[in-house]
Amino acid sequence: MPLFEGLRLAFREIAAHKLRSFFTLLGIIVSVAFLVAVVAIIQGMNAYVSENLAGAIVGRNAFQVRRIPISVGLFDDEEWRELQRRPVIQAEEVAFVQRAIPDALAVSLQSGWPTPQADVSWRNQTVGDVLVFGVTPPFQIVQDYVMAAGEGLSDVDVRERRRVAILGYDVAEKLFDDFDAAVGRRIRVGRTQVEVKGIVEAKGTVLGQSWDGFVMLPITLFEAMYGRRQTTTISVKMARADQVAGAMLRAEEAMRVARRLRPGEPNDFTVDTAEGLITFWENLTRVIFAVVPAVVAIGVIVGGIVIMNIMLMSVTERTFEIGIRKSVGAKRGDIQRQFLAESIVLATTGGILGILTGWALAQLVAVVSPMPARVTLWSITLALALGAGVGVLFGVYPARRAARLDPIIALRNE
Repeated sequence: MPLFEGLRLAFREIAAHKLRSFFTLLGIIVSVAFLVAVVAIIQGMNAYVSENLAGAIVGRNAFQVRRIPISVGLFDDEEWRELQRRPVIQAEEVAFVQRAIPDALAVSLQSGWPTPQADVSWRNQTVGDVLVFGVTPPFQIVQDYVMAAGEGLSDVDVRERRRVAILGYDVAEKLFDDFDAAVGRRIRVGRTQVEVKGIVEAKGTVLGQSWDGFVMLPITLFEAMYGRRQTTTISVKMARADQVAGAMLRAEEAMRVARRLRPGEPNDFTVDTAEGLITFWENLTRVIFAVVPAVVAIGVIVGGIVIMNIMLMSVTERTFEIGIRKSVGAKRGDIQRQFLAESIVLATTGGILGILTGWALAQLVAVVSPMPARVTLWSITLALALGAGVGVLFGVYPARRAARLDPIIALRNE
């Protein structure tokens, strides 16, 4: 039997039993849709973290000297206790890093976890639960902040512990109608009165979370108000990405000198880039990827068993047809190819419908939530291969059973 004729008969048989074919394919459609949708969401999240989140937290062309690495979630209890024994990053250590990296665009110190929140008030307007950070002026360069009004923090603000603040765009927008008029106004951060020195241009949102809902204070004022944080961080920004690796080595050497660590002693600090956050995220998504094949395999096997049973039922229903075909000269191979083609077309159709459903689900998730989704070519190829593979694997037995029917017995069956 020619291939085209086998496919034509397969499509005709599926069209003749639409409802039965749909329920036969339901397991494969659901499994493939789950595969495509989950992979699309995870791949989209990976790209999003790489392109947006990592740069927003660490800064572009930048790295950090931290007490505790970004990938802390991957450590067990013993390693976590060891990290807790590390000393806090000191303000004096910034000078060591600055001397080691004279070509850095900026070397800053900023407060870390736990980040305090406070109500920010002006007259009868209040913005609740605003994140409060303590920073040195170079932090504004590390994060590429542009001032919408006023000016940024200065070294004098830090040295003299001036009661001044820089507002994020969202906070300023809720408190003031005119940004220029807001500069110089005295607001209240918690119970402390400070003067608005500047307002930062909007940075936008990441995963639906605004990056503009903050107040920045000189780190000396911040520590007077909230005390020293457990994860004070040094950030270093370089002019180009290719300078980061060499600067990290120099920063590591400077920190070892500052802490008088002997050769062979392990570092009691971490030098991290945005790659650390990306790696941390990718390790988390590997856990999800490990579960996805198991779920998909269960659905595909169930779908394959259903296809095999339906094909066996089809063989029984079409026994007389098989007898007629054999009596007019059809060989075993022709009958086997016909039923195998029907099984493959059925399963592949399920795979295509599953791909379309998965793509639609991924787009729906991207529309109704901040999570992006990217349908990848490899997931589509894998889905089609699964469909065709199930058709072959679970269609062989029904096809062989049909091919082995005795034509005389088959004709008598009618």
